[in-house]
Amino acid sequence: MSDVSTVDEGQTRRFLEKREAILDAAARLFNRRGIRGTTLSDVAQSVGLVTNSVTYYFRKKDDLALACVLRSVEVFDGLLADAEKAKTPELRIAAFVTGFFRLLADVETGTRPQFINFSEVSTLSATRTDVATLYAQMFRRVRGLIGTDNRLGLSRSERNARAHLLFTLTQWARVWTIRYEVSGYPRAARHASDILLHGLGNGATMWTPPTLPTLARPKVADDISPDAFLRVATRLINEEGYRGASVERISAALKVTKGSFYHHNDNKDDLIVDCFARTFDVIRRAQSAADNCENGWHRLSAAAAALVKYQLSNDGPLLRITARSGLPEAAAEQTLRTMNRLSEHFASVVVDGVMDGSVRPIDPAIAAQMISGMINASASVKRWVPEATIGNVADLYARPLFMGILCASA
Repeated sequence: MSDVSTVDEGQTRRFLEKREAILDAAARLFNRRGIRGTTLSDVAQSVGLVTNSVTYYFRKKDDLALACVLRSVEVFDGLLADAEKAKTPELRIAAFVTGFFRLLADVETGTRPQFINFSEVSTLSATRTDVATLYAQMFRRVRGLIGTDNRLGLSRSERNARAHLLFTLTQWARVWTIRYEVSGYPRAARHASDILLHGLGNGATMWTPPTLPTLARPKVADDISPDAFLRVATRLINEEGYRGASVERISAALKVTKGSFYHHNDNKDDLIVDCFARTFDVIRRAQSAADNCENGWHRLSAAAAALVKYQLSNDGPLLRITARSGLPEAAAEQTLRTMNRLSEHFASVVVDGVMDGSVRPIDPAIAAQMISGMINASASVKRWVPEATIGNVADLYARPLFMGILCASA
């Protein structure tokens, strides 16, 4: 591991307090801007220090990021330890979800320091084997919550996909809990747990999502087109983060010069905004096509299945919402507003399904956010489920949300 600053017993309480303040500020900035989008200077400014003062505690940003990761791992160790005490998979999963909401409430009320998103941990793990090992260990423990007796007949791929779904959808709550008062977190946790455990269907519904028309745009003769830049940039940002997807790397992936990049694009920020516009266009087209299906269940399942398949297509993936951290604040806020509007479309279809009887009575706002979160997270499903393909990804990843995460093997 890197040479992270340690605290000797003789050091003062003031040193400890300042170090914790730096970690807290760094976690907040890393969550908002991403690790690569945050500098030591940003952290120093947020706690009223000069950069050299921060380097007294953490010599490099990498050291600071690792300290934040270790703090987050410690938080999740406690969360998982509590969930693992429950005797059944249903109780373990519910304990994991409700426990995470309690953590968010504690952070919001100031009784617990901020901890870093694990989406940022995965970005850091791409370059650090020690962090990758910690992340993999955490993932295996989440997978263990689902159970090891395999009474559901799950393959290893199915178990991995469901563990990833549970882990990411629980963390996705950070995106939408800002709409609630802290006093409403326990109710939101119950509703989210209910959806994860029992799915969206009315009990008689089957997982047979209608096939939608292709979401891919017609190819142009010259592959070095504006869409080619958007496609490659989206893939690199999802894998490496906003800062990792440099102009040089995007150009190299397309085998063009930086001059060619700037011939097609004014700057990288505008390119990222265009990547989001492309992603939102694909989601809108899926929702619009699915609106022609016969009931709410089929509209939801058709759109979800088509979008997770698109993630693994030659035209995919969709840009993950975490990429907004690299944008200017106004553009980032607009991106989140648009994503929420698209989620509201899913919410209205959930209501349609409840009214026509194909969807059971559930919280439509939370169900919609979980569908959006599932689609967003499926961009990285290949990392944890290498066997995922366009042919099986909807069954592996979307079906457990719609039928319940403990539904029998497909």
